[in-house]
Amino acid sequence: MSPIRIPIKVVPGASRTQIAGWLGDALKVRVSEPPEKGKANKAVCKLVAGKLGLSADSVQVVGGSTSARKVIEIEGVSASEFEAAFPK
Repeated sequence: MSPIRIPIKVVPGASRTQIAGWLGDALKVRVSEPPEKGKANKAVCKLVAGKLGLSADSVQVVGGSTSARKVIEIEGVSASEFEAAFPK
């Protein structure tokens, strides 16, 4: 199974870490970690992986690592499984 890529919008420094739904074509994710030294990126990967029942290593930020708009790559899950876990 080939990895899937998903656009996301990250809000770092939020009061709670949570999936906030969809913002256009991007999955909106709020994380309590600050946007420094990759802490927010790691929190995003851990949150998305946990929701899909995968290890945190299965999710990587592959684009926009220093931007609020990012692209994540997920291994070990199909597009339909992702859509079931994160419905629009």
